[in-house]
Amino acid sequence: MSEELLQNETMADLEEHFDDANPWNMVADYLEKKTVLTVKIEGVVNGGVIAMVEGIRGFIPASQLSLSYVENLEDFLNQEIEVQVIEASQADNRMILSAKGLLKAKAKAEKAALIASVEIGSVMTGTVESLQNYGAFIDLGNGLSGLVHVSQISDKRIKTPADVLEVGQSVDVKVIGVKDGKISLSMKALIEKKEEEVVEKVVIPKAENIGTSLGDLFKNIKL
Repeated sequence: MSEELLQNETMADLEEHFDDANPWNMVADYLEKKTVLTVKIEGVVNGGVIAMVEGIRGFIPASQLSLSYVENLEDFLNQEIEVQVIEASQADNRMILSAKGLLKAKAKAEKAALIASVEIGSVMTGTVESLQNYGAFIDLGNGLSGLVHVSQISDKRIKTPADVLEVGQSVDVKVIGVKDGKISLSMKALIEKKEEEVVEKVVIPKAENIGTSLGDLFKNIKL
């Protein structure tokens, strides 16, 4: 190999080494691969907080810290949180981080697991949270809610859910379906079940039993 080629290869290796050593290249890789990073909140500034990634100052807007409104940014100081790089520009010396996307994904997975644990046929107590023309949404607790279609509210024909329900009312419901992350409920099924139980309790005596009872009643009577 000629000395010139050897020098060219050596320079190429050095350039590649320097590229790898550039922290912005690592940040660009994190951005592309959506890598989850654990960072420590090191400062609070106007509109957000500061965390370091590969020695580069990253900004996390308040809107990207939580799924809900952040009242006091100081609460996050010195805390470790998981984030992803959502914007990076070496030219502008700008890196934006976010925890919100990860929190959304985690909340979605937890809700899916909760819904999957709901058994069809189970009876639950919930609270009417909203009324629509097509049905009533019931708050079942633990972040879960389900829909009672207007046809499943009563065993009698009603025009709208508001005819028999009101927001805030406590109701017993039966789970009749779980599909695509949605829970279908019924109040009508519980009404029908109660009616069946009442029918079972009312036992009509057979005619032969009635005759026997009357015979027992008069057998000891002397005329």
